[in-house]
Amino acid sequence: MLRIIEDSPRDADGLPTDLDELAREGARRMLVAALEEEVTAYVERHRVERDERGHAQVVRNGRARRRKVTLGSGTVEVSAPRVNDRRTDENGRRQRFTSSILPPYMRRSPKVAEVLPVLYLRELSTGDFRPALCSLLGEDTAGLSATNISRLTSEWGEEYRQFQQRRFDDRDYVYVWADGVHFNIRLEDDRLCTLVLLGARQDGTKELLAVVDGYRESTESWQSVLRDLKRRGMQAPVLAIGDGALGFWRALRDVWPETEEQLDWCHKMANVLDKLPKRQQPKAKRALREILYAATTDDAEESFDAFVDEFSPKYEKAVECLAKDRERLLSFFEFPAEHWKHLRTTNPIESAFATVRLRQRVTKGAGNRTKGLMMAFKLLAMAQKRWRRLNGAHLLPLVRAGVEFEDGRPVERNDNDQKEAA
Repeated sequence: MLRIIEDSPRDADGLPTDLDELAREGARRMLVAALEEEVTAYVERHRVERDERGHAQVVRNGRARRRKVTLGSGTVEVSAPRVNDRRTDENGRRQRFTSSILPPYMRRSPKVAEVLPVLYLRELSTGDFRPALCSLLGEDTAGLSATNISRLTSEWGEEYRQFQQRRFDDRDYVYVWADGVHFNIRLEDDRLCTLVLLGARQDGTKELLAVVDGYRESTESWQSVLRDLKRRGMQAPVLAIGDGALGFWRALRDVWPETEEQLDWCHKMANVLDKLPKRQQPKAKRALREILYAATTDDAEESFDAFVDEFSPKYEKAVECLAKDRERLLSFFEFPAEHWKHLRTTNPIESAFATVRLRQRVTKGAGNRTKGLMMAFKLLAMAQKRWRRLNGAHLLPLVRAGVEFEDGRPVERNDNDQKEAA
């Protein structure tokens, strides 16, 4: 059975009167029901399988030894139901039931584990984890001792090493987003510049490709990242999205010159508005958004020309900042309209680090570059689980196949063109 430490006041029905304890009791009951249902379903699924004597090969087998598990609502003691599975596979190996809800040796839920890098990034030392979490999870925070936290951060390092060595021969990324994420380092003068690269596969899922300690987003640093990805089997993406940092684009043209370029509109708008007086910024922002959200290339070009005509007489630097990247700002019109919202900015990276950047304003950051890099990797790896697929994912294979798009729609070809494409 499952239980929590019953040291809080309870009412006549045996329910805790404390709100937090009541939440834990609710979590306990739901966990009991879920584990029982999981085992019942497994046994029932194999009910017809019998040995030569007619005995069932899959039966219940009591309960496991109690263990404490820390959940988001607190710590509970678990005595999960066990299953005796006497079946063997084709190689003669014994089958084994493994709970997907509560795997063997689990001491903390994934949600609790996600809290740890965030706390660590806020300069919380390993010895401070237990008192910091006691107020949230209760006094008995199983698996969160200083020793276990140190072991966990070491595991992150091993995860990162494996991440840096994986192959890409069986994967194809149609789009990639690139950005440099900066962190303060408490014991060093220079900030950590983390080079981050995400990719979109042909099924629309977004994946983390690279998290590397760079040097101020230099060309050499980005070249090292891209060449390493190419060495491990990654082919050139169709389109790359990034901000105006010259280092990435120079490296991209060196490693994958065939990849098309799309500049991040958020960074560009901020740079343009920064070169205008405040009284002109609202008007300029509306004009820039007319370009960004135009329905067709012609509409965008018309709005672009209108911006230049409006602001060039007095604000030459702002107009020059925008006009010099005109072609690369409008590249997304040559791709499916369903993808435009994903291709205009590097938001997939920016949003993952939004809360971290807010924390950086009030903290001096990680103790050294290695820990800062591990935190960046771990935060992105966790965020990856919640990333949405691209809209219009069914169009990505067409993009990879080289189908031309005009104003977001595929260009119809005549029979001879289609035969040549085939």
